[in-house]
Amino acid sequence: MKIAVPTEIKNNEFRVAITPAGVHDLVANGHEVLVQSGAGLGSSITDEAYTAAGASIVKDAATAWSSGDMVLKVKEPIKSEYGHFRDGLVLFTFLHLAAEPDLTEALLKAKVTGIAYETVQLPNRALPLLAPMSEVAGRLAPIVGASAMLKPNGGPGLLVPGVPGTHPAKVVVLGGGVAGTAAIQVAAGMGAEVTVLDTNLFRLRELDALYSGRIKTIASNSFEIDRALVDADLVVGSVLIPGAKAPKLVSNELVSRMKPGSVLVDIAVDQGGCFADTRATTHADPTFTVHNSLFYCVANMPGAVPHTSTYALTNATLPYARSIANRGWKDALAADSALKLGLNTHDGHLVNGPVAEAHGLSHTDIDTVFV
Repeated sequence: MKIAVPTEIKNNEFRVAITPAGVHDLVANGHEVLVQSGAGLGSSITDEAYTAAGASIVKDAATAWSSGDMVLKVKEPIKSEYGHFRDGLVLFTFLHLAAEPDLTEALLKAKVTGIAYETVQLPNRALPLLAPMSEVAGRLAPIVGASAMLKPNGGPGLLVPGVPGTHPAKVVVLGGGVAGTAAIQVAAGMGAEVTVLDTNLFRLRELDALYSGRIKTIASNSFEIDRALVDADLVVGSVLIPGAKAPKLVSNELVSRMKPGSVLVDIAVDQGGCFADTRATTHADPTFTVHNSLFYCVANMPGAVPHTSTYALTNATLPYARSIANRGWKDALAADSALKLGLNTHDGHLVNGPVAEAHGLSHTDIDTVFV
């Protein structure tokens, strides 16, 4: 199979979909890997490193997209890339279609076979391809939040850990999943006063045991969210419903009652966000003000740390990419129930129910694709 890797062009997106080790693995399995010139530079991976691993370097995006039987990417294609779509193309990347109606329409119109990293799901409901980027975004959230709280950046001028004789910042984490747990780890390590809210009492017990009672664990509901946020200095939104739009947990009215200068970081922005006023921002212009609070809603947070995230992502995606290349996408998905759930679009049909619900579209049962 010919596997193509174009350069990511989303604002300040420095990741790339494969490492030289990944190239070496796929080539050793008998496949041809085509990498767009310069695709790895943001992650400090040179064309020469890819060539040494067995890849062929192609000059531009058009050549990469048109040459690959399967295109590997990191982020969902943006509008300027829709023209590269074609019937029969297998696209393996983050898609986040529940928050992307135009992309959904473009994939269906072009009859692209779209396999989304974020909906590949193991029998235990774990999301193996989303997890490493959730870990990165979760660990980043308190760091970017702490930066946003600096007075020159529009915040209240509060140091998260404080100093002896002063109060540390109060950090509230909505959701105790992979991203939320990562955010808790860093926020607690920074010396913040941390509260986590989740609907899963078993998970709250695990977190309480893990931190020996050093963080507050609260059963999540609208009353407790309101109570926690009006006293918070930093809020991290990290709720997720696989493949679907994130639930809106924080209303505009609630934000109006929060502390002046409070910061809200929405990790769920790729799925529409869990704050009512969330809108996607970029690394170049990451924040905006709602009432007297500062929202940080960058839709590709891990792109800021490509040295970490590129390698973490390839570690997770490579076994699945290898399977698709070795067996063909249909046989690979039929043989792997987790990978099968990654299929979102095929031959003009939408096969993901939550995406269809988000856009008011009909969908085809995924099993009909494999008849």
